[in-house]
Amino acid sequence: MKIKSILVSQPQPTDIEKSPYGELARKYNLTIDFEKFIKVEGVTSREFRQERISLADFSAVILTSRNSVDHFFRIAKEVRYEVPETLKYFCISESTAFYLQKYVQYRKRKIFHGKQSFADVMELIRKHKDENFLLPCSDIHKESMIELLDQSKVKYSKAVLYRTVASNLSGLKLDQYDMLIFFSPAGIKSLTKNFPKFKQGDKIFAAFGPSTAAAVKEAGFELHINAPTKSSPSMTMAIEEYIENEAKKSKKK
Repeated sequence: MKIKSILVSQPQPTDIEKSPYGELARKYNLTIDFEKFIKVEGVTSREFRQERISLADFSAVILTSRNSVDHFFRIAKEVRYEVPETLKYFCISESTAFYLQKYVQYRKRKIFHGKQSFADVMELIRKHKDENFLLPCSDIHKESMIELLDQSKVKYSKAVLYRTVASNLSGLKLDQYDMLIFFSPAGIKSLTKNFPKFKQGDKIFAAFGPSTAAAVKEAGFELHINAPTKSSPSMTMAIEEYIENEAKKSKKK
């Protein structure tokens, strides 16, 4: 089967022509469309209060994404909590740390950041064990984060401030695509929720990350492309590798 059209379950890159997907489309004459399979919704202040968490109890906050930044300050505003200048911020990456400028004066705050992984942030957190940490997160989050925090025996509380929900995909025509690409278990859930009668047939399924790959199989679908790998650290590289391998197989026939 020659692949002609691909659906990526993510928002379209800002400059699609210069992105790896744009290069892939040109090289193999592909049609690549993008559609958000999931969206983020904030919990209400009432729901937050039901978690019985007082923001005033914490001297530090752990921020793992822009969503966690946005919803931490949103909830603080909604419950009328004035974020003190003394609050310490531990961010997963430099870009997340810089994003804080949307809400605070960067130079006047105590901000720490890792390189990109939660393990990097944990090294910084361990050096500040006397703090009481708040971890704003989604209802779907990596359990590995919780395990690392528990192992370090730091004082912390988890607060679900936003949730990942399925987008409305009723206008999407899946029949026109040869390949579907997923980046999270939530994306698979969105597929099955929006299209409960969907049959994979001969469609190629690609998944990024072990948890996404597991979700594809658990939903009863066949997984053809699993990224990242040593030879293909990115999804576009994995797709290209698959296309090239399929081309070699057809030539042998």
